[in-house]
Amino acid sequence: MAKVAILFGVLLIVISLGFWMATGRAEMAALHPAGVGLILLVSGLLASSEDAKKRMLWMHIAVTFGLIGFLITGIRAVVTAVHGSAAIAADPLAFDERVTVALVCLVFVVLCVRSFIAARRARVV
Repeated sequence: MAKVAILFGVLLIVISLGFWMATGRAEMAALHPAGVGLILLVSGLLASSEDAKKRMLWMHIAVTFGLIGFLITGIRAVVTAVHGSAAIAADPLAFDERVTVALVCLVFVVLCVRSFIAARRARVV
């Protein structure tokens, strides 16, 4: 799972930089998902340890930040959508970025939870 955290961290950084460049480098808020991506990347690198306890700790940290990233961007996307098409039209790139980042974070969290469940079942048997 450490490689998955690294992959999703890099993916979030690339998405964030892409949207930042698409805004003409004017919107610094477009770089916020890169912070989550950086945390996932570093956590994944630290989880590459042979020590099972360290690996477990860093992957739990990574999934926690993935969940936070999902909740923050997902809630903001839903709030924007609830305000209607005028709110989306006011800043369509921001809405697109929020939805994209929320989906990426959600996929990461689901993959981690499935892996945690499989690891627990493997230990019990």
